[in-house]
Amino acid sequence: MVRRNSPSPQMGFDLAPAAASVRFLCGVDEAGRGPLAGPVYAAAVVFDPGKPMIRGLADSKILTAKKREELYDKICERALGWHIAFATVEEIDTINILHASMLAMQRAVQGLAEQGITPDLVQVDGNRCPQVPFPVEAVVKGDALVKAISAASILAKVARDRELLVLHDAYPQYGFDAHSGYPTPQHLAALAQFGASPHHRRSFAPVREALARGPVAF
Repeated sequence: MVRRNSPSPQMGFDLAPAAASVRFLCGVDEAGRGPLAGPVYAAAVVFDPGKPMIRGLADSKILTAKKREELYDKICERALGWHIAFATVEEIDTINILHASMLAMQRAVQGLAEQGITPDLVQVDGNRCPQVPFPVEAVVKGDALVKAISAASILAKVARDRELLVLHDAYPQYGFDAHSGYPTPQHLAALAQFGASPHHRRSFAPVREALARGPVAF
């Protein structure tokens, strides 16, 4: 299922014929909407249409961590261009996680544009499109259907997991290395015991509840 984003007057694009004339397709996806802690990440990837496609690309959620790391390196080496961006915990709490996800995706596409790469079409996983200065459409289950989106999902997931390992070194009591900030029983128990860290999302209910029980422990 594909949903096209209606162009704003500022964008000025007729999206109807876009798919038929695409040479440089930009795939975009995010990682980290559901966790209680850490930034939300996004990546944008454009492959060189003249080179063979990387084998094994798939939705990052069905790949092992080892396989994601292997594909991450291949994507970075062989893509025509790629960029990883994020929105901070503070931005998530200020504008909400949906808008922060859109912001991270905007930044990822902007990073490609700053490299001099102009996509003919941007395809985004899901059913909503960020506002970007190129033709854009949302593709439901795009991370499984579109190789460039699969690649973006892998870059975003690996980058975010690496960031959560850094947070784990600073706050080992939360077990970020095991759950990447998702609301697992282990994580919820740690929140109940230790309170919220500065990297927890205050706008998420389990974190608000932890804060209501007592002051931040840091």
